[in-house]
Amino acid sequence: MSALVFRLRNVPQDEAADVRALLDEHEIEWYETTAGNWGVAMPGIWASHEEDLPKARNLINDYQSKRGENQRQQYAENLRSGDTPTLLQRIRTQPLQMGGIIVFCLFILYIMINPFLQLIGHAS
Repeated sequence: MSALVFRLRNVPQDEAADVRALLDEHEIEWYETTAGNWGVAMPGIWASHEEDLPKARNLINDYQSKRGENQRQQYAENLRSGDTPTLLQRIRTQPLQMGGIIVFCLFILYIMINPFLQLIGHAS
């Protein structure tokens, strides 16, 4: 019986490709399911044989811990070199998008606070 080894929802394409290559390299039979036409199904990589599941999970866990460490190091390097954009840099490069986000947040805040302000106004 097959078993889910790796969920693909919100996974970068390069990471998914690395996991596929890792399973192929260690001769683990697998198949992939998509999210379907409406995106409601579980996209994932499945081991064809349940007895391969512990080996596959261990390989993927090791890969992800190494990948996580590499990503953290890359992010730290980008911070040191100034390649990571700050909030002000994002506002300068994308003023309409950032302005829209700020207006939307203020609107949500208004909707949340307005009933309480009306209660205070009616009480006095």
